[in-house]
Amino acid sequence: MLEIGVTGKPNVGKSSFFNSATLSAVEVASYPFTTIDANKAVAYVLSECPCTELELTCDPQNSKCVQGKRMIPVELIDVAGLVPGAHEGRGLGNKFLDELRQSRVFIHIIDASGSTDEEGRPVEAGSHDPLEDVEFLEHEITMWLFGILKKNWNKLIRKYLSEKLDFSKIIHEQFSGIGISLEDIIEAKREIPEEYHRWEDEDIQRFLTVLLRIAKPMLIVANKADLPTAEENIKRLQEKYQNVIPASAESELALVKAAEGGLIKYTSGDEDFEILDESKLSEAQKRALKYIKEHVLEKYGSTGVQKALNKAIFELLDMMVVYPVEDEHKMCDSKGNILPDAVLIKSGAKPRDLAFVIHTDIGESFMHAMDARSCRRVSSDYELKSGDIISIICR
Repeated sequence: MLEIGVTGKPNVGKSSFFNSATLSAVEVASYPFTTIDANKAVAYVLSECPCTELELTCDPQNSKCVQGKRMIPVELIDVAGLVPGAHEGRGLGNKFLDELRQSRVFIHIIDASGSTDEEGRPVEAGSHDPLEDVEFLEHEITMWLFGILKKNWNKLIRKYLSEKLDFSKIIHEQFSGIGISLEDIIEAKREIPEEYHRWEDEDIQRFLTVLLRIAKPMLIVANKADLPTAEENIKRLQEKYQNVIPASAESELALVKAAEGGLIKYTSGDEDFEILDESKLSEAQKRALKYIKEHVLEKYGSTGVQKALNKAIFELLDMMVVYPVEDEHKMCDSKGNILPDAVLIKSGAKPRDLAFVIHTDIGESFMHAMDARSCRRVSSDYELKSGDIISIICR
């Protein structure tokens, strides 16, 4: 299962984001280090299910389908708030950086209202610049990687020069277990023209900054977007950074709980909600729903939580959804489940790649693939498209 790291300094709404995305009961409090141990739970990204188009009743096995939306599970890890100097052990330090090792993408929650300082302490709204928080987190993770690499740098360079080895592979070995591929390292190296053995500390750090953006891209979630001091900061963030999603995790949490309680009809990602029985709502609940509608949904189009999850997987990681089946005529598995599995796979993948994602044995015995919509064989170099329904034929 793909893992998303939810990161940021203390008291910016990470636990609220995590709660609303996963419906888990994680403690929420307004003081640093609320989250002492990393919390993991399942969240979902949404994609159109082919069942609607094909007028079928699907039987999801590894996912869910709600009103034609396929909900594909991903794993969120909510890591305790980082503070400046975390890579040196400040705050709860390296423990939490280590817990981000397997994250494929980071969702960086920041307080867009500027009401928490660099340590996560509450301050007057608008008195702290949230753009500083983006730079600080990138720096902390870069310096964490720098600490891993710098420890053996001179020894590695001597080995590289004496044995004429591929230094990209040497670096890859140093980062084993961190989810950084050899291809990521080679691509990042292109940004640094100097040869490895001529690198100073600044060159290593520059290389690692580029590597981090390639191997573990970061989505900025500008939380507390409903507060008055947030609007101008969000504009500044979007001007400087590509991937910024305005959000109100507390609003999402309130809507999800109201829907669970049968008060409203709402699905995560919706741009509006429907009150089911106004007589069941207290005056405070009516005011809260009115506030969310005016200051969040009408202003930003959604609470931003589901949008952030989808963007992290489908855009930053460039994934798509493909539906493997065993019987291309009935679009089912061996037990008759229709459209049983939804598989997240990298855009541009070929049928053999899908076979290996399903199972190594299937990949190794792969012969060809069938497009279940047309019941025709597809070529081995066919690039899969999101929503494809594919049957793998094995030896």
